[in-house]
Amino acid sequence: MKRLLSVVVILALAVGAFVVGRNIATTTTTTTTSTTTTTSPPTTTTTTTGQLATTCSARDFSGTFNQGQGAAGTIFASVTLTKTTSGTCTMKGWPLITVQDKLGAVLKTTTTDVPTNKDGFSFPTAAADAMPTTLRLSSGSFTDFSLAYNDVPTGNTACPSGVTVSVQFRANGAAVTVTSSYPLQVCNAGQLWVSPFY
Repeated sequence: MKRLLSVVVILALAVGAFVVGRNIATTTTTTTTSTTTTTSPPTTTTTTTGQLATTCSARDFSGTFNQGQGAAGTIFASVTLTKTTSGTCTMKGWPLITVQDKLGAVLKTTTTDVPTNKDGFSFPTAAADAMPTTLRLSSGSFTDFSLAYNDVPTGNTACPSGVTVSVQFRANGAAVTVTSSYPLQVCNAGQLWVSPFY
């Protein structure tokens, strides 16, 4: 009887252990750490500093009036403009000029651009008769233009006497004033012939 009881107890303990073992939940927690590394290529900024040429301004120039020569009543002369400031600039075309007397009054003139005129006028200097080209000027460099006028009076009409010439590169722009070494007797109703810058 004791032996039977011992067997029953052993069986009961085995069944209880089985049931308890079935009800125990085994929880496994897995922690995964993900590290993402993003590598960006280095950013390189390249700045190129170049000296860009701007349009020339008369305020950056000084001028010299070059005494010319005469032929059959027509006086040929030229003006040299020298860049006095740093940097580089460009210019192209014809100057706009006015002639003043000794009191600063502007003389009445009519300007004809050469070689676009239709009267066949030409300068003794070949460069003055060429069409305009773009000029690039730096400090100390210079450009010229030629001008001509008639100094023979018509009838009893006195010719006005000019002393200075103001040169503009564009309308309403700054001006370079140059002084002639002799009076500019601009006759023939103030007719002036002007070349491009060259």
